Formats: sequence, C-alpha cells, structure tokens
Amino acid sequence: MFTGIVQIALPIQAIEKKTGLWSLTLSLPEHMLAGLNIGASIALNGVCLTVTSINARDVTFDVMMATLNITNLNDLDVGSHINVERAAKFGDDIGGHQLSGHVFAQVSVVKIERPENNCVIWFELTDSVKGYIFDKGYIGLNGCSLTIAEVREDRFCVYLIPETLNVTTYKDIKVGDMVNLEVDSHTQAVVDTVERLLIQKGLV
Repeated sequence: MFTGIVQIALPIQAIEKKTGLWSLTLSLPEHMLAGLNIGASIALNGVCLTVTSINARDVTFDVMMATLNITNLNDLDVGSHINVERAAKFGDDIGGHQLSGHVFAQVSVVKIERPENNCVIWFELTDSVKGYIFDKGYIGLNGCSLTIAEVREDRFCVYLIPETLNVTTYKDIKVGDMVNLEVDSHTQAVVDTVERLLIQKGLV
C-alpha cells in the first residue's frame, strides 16, 4: 500500500530493454535504502514495482509488457525523472490516501495555469475514467495523492502547492504529457456496485 506522498523525484540511471520486459535502475538516496530488500514494493510514477536487485545505492525493477502498455513508464528514457515512494508501513502517518499502485489509465495534460504560489493542472476527462471523477474526490496522478478541484465536461483539474512542485516531477510538466491515473478504490467500488445494480434492475 502507498499513501500518494511522493518522497523524491529521481533520474533513471539505466534501462535494459528485453523482449516483453524492461529493467529500470535508479540510484536511491541513503535515507530510502534503510530496510530495503529484494522483493520490496516501491511506486514509480504511481506504478507498484518489485525490487529485483540492489547494488549499493543502485536499485533495479522489472517492468512487464502489460505494465508498459498501460502506463507512461513506456515513454521514459535514461535521465528522465520519475516520482518515487516506498511502500507504507504499519504505524506510518497516512498523509494522502490509500493507493495500490495499480494504474487505471493514462490522461493527458491539456492546460497549465500558474497563479501566484499555485499551479493548476487540467487533465483530459476520458470516457474510461469519467464515472470515477468527482469534485473534491481523491485521485492518484503519477503517484501523487491529489484532490480534484473542479470537473468539467471534458476535463478536470488539481491544484499543486509549491512543496509538491519542488519534490515531484510536476515542476517540469508540460501540456501534452501523459500522466498515470489511479482512481480512488473506495470510489471505484461504490460506482461499480451501483452501476451493476442498476443494470440488474434494467434501469440503464
């Protein structure tokens, strides 16, 4: 489980591309290595990945084709920065909301506004996610736990404070960038259950 509180944005040190499998290597800072073992889970851009090797500070993760097909990890190169969060432990403060690291879809950035001390990012609202996006609802975007500020017919937005911009890859985001989206699991359960009941009753 993750909380969506990204700890750092780091550059990818190496990518080994095999048929149907990529291996990504990052160099983690010392404070993120404590207690880290092979098999541990870490979220990269909101994608839950398993540590497959540790060599001093260099940590490697395998990414299967199914994950590459649905996430923006497929668009990254050596030197690209990526949001990093270690899995939450029992007793940790939950500063964001519960995330599983299972990306639902990708959405593109359609507009960026920068009022003083704020950053407002608008994302496309696709049919695949429209039913789960609500004003003031929680959402995971590239691994960041964020609150939806406004929803329109074809887009929705979130507000980012300076601290979020400083710690994450959002400081360099551009219109057209694709972002990993994870819908809130509680919202998804309620929406899917109601929809299923309505279908059973022939109301939709």
